[in-house]
Amino acid sequence: MGNRLSKIYTRTGDDGSTGLGDFSRTSKNDPRLVAYADTDEAGAALGLALTCAPDLPERLRPMLLRIQNDLFDVGADLSTPLVTQPAHPPLRVQQEWIDELETACDEFGADLPTLRSFVLAGGTQAAAYLHLARTVVRRAERACWAAIDAHGSESAEPDDERPGGVNPLTAKYLNRLSDALFVFARYANAQGPGDVLWQPGGGR
Repeated sequence: MGNRLSKIYTRTGDDGSTGLGDFSRTSKNDPRLVAYADTDEAGAALGLALTCAPDLPERLRPMLLRIQNDLFDVGADLSTPLVTQPAHPPLRVQQEWIDELETACDEFGADLPTLRSFVLAGGTQAAAYLHLARTVVRRAERACWAAIDAHGSESAEPDDERPGGVNPLTAKYLNRLSDALFVFARYANAQGPGDVLWQPGGGR
């Protein structure tokens, strides 16, 4: 996939189709398109945390910037069907990216108090934005699994009529990212008023 954007509108999608990363065309209702569109939205939600939350802990900033870039990589992976013999090696999510998120969960969660209730999206402004990003990531993950259900996770052979499947590591990455964002939101709240705990029936 090239990254040279000389003209923003192309009119090629006016028939309800869009181009994938391998230059094939598919419907804009294709589940894999939904998956990478939701992943794009997740990156935009992280942008709110990065630019609109004055109380975002500086320790989180480089991590979130890297994750925002990773989400574009996830989208690139989702937009490129799996094939056995690609002409050019595509960008694919790797297991080590998932391992890095688990390490981040452990590091940022090490000193957080044990939870005895679910938490609400509140507390600091940064935490609220991170919880928002977390919910979008959860939706993107569900969309990934729907795309895997629709297209499978196998690589297409050169003579296959159907396009290749979807890399399951994309869904696993998003699953782990939602966990990490939950921890990051708690970390942000720990620098301020603390978590806002759910009180069943307590709002009445």
